[in-house]
Amino acid sequence: MSVDEDRVYATDAEKLAVAAEEARLGAADGGIPIGAALFDGHGRLLGSGHNRRVQDGDASMHAETNAFRNAGRQRSYRDTVMVTTLSPCWYCSGLVKQFGIGRVVVGDDRSFLGGQHWLAEHGTDITVVNDPELIATMGAFIAANPELWNEDIGED
Repeated sequence: MSVDEDRVYATDAEKLAVAAEEARLGAADGGIPIGAALFDGHGRLLGSGHNRRVQDGDASMHAETNAFRNAGRQRSYRDTVMVTTLSPCWYCSGLVKQFGIGRVVVGDDRSFLGGQHWLAEHGTDITVVNDPELIATMGAFIAANPELWNEDIGED
């Protein structure tokens, strides 16, 4: 997704729409429908991405990782907001903690509950939306692709 450096995404809903579009792009490309976006403290999009594990053959290319990489190097991440369509797994929660991302907006934590409670316990501000469309999309994907889903979350 191209970054419009002048656009300000003022609300969580606007930010989540960017991540949701990334999830749709990932699904359309044959991957897992999870998207993420990283915003600065003023609501400007730094970078977005989607889960590319299938497309890239790279187990580390989760949506949050892709968005983080696409955002490029930042001097500090304290005032940034990571928006993700699905609760961040332990791997992505570690990324948030390691770089001190100050806030995470979660679109769906019913389909999967990762490390968001751990992040909250360690000072990250967490907002859970539980958007019905995101929950339905993820539920349908998991039901149709249980082996791929289990691989994504590290289950046998």
